[in-house]
Amino acid sequence: MRSLRALRPFAHREYRVLITALAISIFGSGMWAVAMVYEVIHLGGGPLELSLVAAAGSVGLVAFVLAGGVAADRLPQRLLIIAVEGANLAVIATVSGLAMAGWLQLWHLALGAFVLGVGAAFFFPAYSAILPRILPAEDLLAANGMEGTMRPILQQAAGPAVGGILVAALSPSHAVTGVAVCHLLAFSILNFLRSQPRPEAPGTGSSKAADAVQTRAKTALLRDLREGVSYTVRTPWLLWTLLWACISVLFLIGPIEVLVPFVVRDQLGGDSRMFGFLLAVMGVGGAVASLATASFPLPRRYLSVMMVSWGAGSLPIAAVGIMDSFWALAAALFIFGATGGVGMVIWGTLLQRRVPPHLLGRVSSLDFFVSLALMPVSMALAGPAAEVLPVWLIFLVAGTVCPVMAVVAMVVARMPADELAHPLDRGDDVADATAPAEASGPGQSGPKQRGVT
Repeated sequence: MRSLRALRPFAHREYRVLITALAISIFGSGMWAVAMVYEVIHLGGGPLELSLVAAAGSVGLVAFVLAGGVAADRLPQRLLIIAVEGANLAVIATVSGLAMAGWLQLWHLALGAFVLGVGAAFFFPAYSAILPRILPAEDLLAANGMEGTMRPILQQAAGPAVGGILVAALSPSHAVTGVAVCHLLAFSILNFLRSQPRPEAPGTGSSKAADAVQTRAKTALLRDLREGVSYTVRTPWLLWTLLWACISVLFLIGPIEVLVPFVVRDQLGGDSRMFGFLLAVMGVGGAVASLATASFPLPRRYLSVMMVSWGAGSLPIAAVGIMDSFWALAAALFIFGATGGVGMVIWGTLLQRRVPPHLLGRVSSLDFFVSLALMPVSMALAGPAAEVLPVWLIFLVAGTVCPVMAVVAMVVARMPADELAHPLDRGDDVADATAPAEASGPGQSGPKQRGVT
């Protein structure tokens, strides 16, 4: 049964420890999303200041995500995960202490957000790398699916909802303290992880041999990177999907993350509780749609369904700037979250089934980097744009550009013809590569769902 298969990873102790800590940590991240917004507002900041703080976190993530992947391959993942969670705890506890003492300033929040972004850049590659060490290969897909379902529920729904309640009932600083408690619990639980054996590195017999191995490793790293980029560029459906992802992040993430709180305040007369509930509605939409999509066979027109879901789901965002009804705004965000969830499930499946196994890791990493590359730009531009343009125009452009570009991507990449030429509904693992695939470990699903909230 599907439900029993999805729960099989919980039979392993190390996974139970890891997923419990991850759940608490991302719940705290969801609370931080609301607490940070209202801490900025409490300090007298507006859209520009909030944009700068949010962009600082994105800059930290994007700037260090490639370094995080290298560290995950070279350092013990267990120690890396624990160290990152400890750093998160130190940052949030410091912000909480400064806020409680009345000493907190905007630059403190920006610096804290940057460090948290750097931590995320190191955490998730290490998390993905440690899973094959603690789970058998047949349970990895279920583990990835569990994270994909858990993240919108906790980070986009429950966390923001609780954060909004704490801000409204007490203060933003009390909500930040709640985030610190979450990271303390996660850090404590992660220390119960056992050390995992690592394979011996070749060529450690002498310093000369080690130097030669390092030189070959650098050359191989550049060659492998070129191979992954070359495969992506010459694969139209993959290239144009990533281009669409870049455009959607640029036009959508900044307005949703930075400007929706002010839409709630200025157009709906709402407070932090309403904003947190709206984020929760969007997260629930993503979780429900992800579970529903995963329960049915892959559509025969899988590329078309994916792009239409993402494109059409962006259309309601075009009207956010003129909405004066809470329920209309909630419906728009629910549709956006649900259609995003449908696309994510299909996208992750396509990476696993159409990308050759020996290229899957590099293509997934490139997907992560490309999808997030313009996030700090979007965050940084949203606030200044709101200073010179009406908010309704910003949302109108965001909600119309993305559907248009989805159609362009489908046409230029000839996706309808491509999906018929590479049918997946019979369970065939069809790869686009011209060379035979090498044996490798199972791949992880696309990480866009970690980057786009």
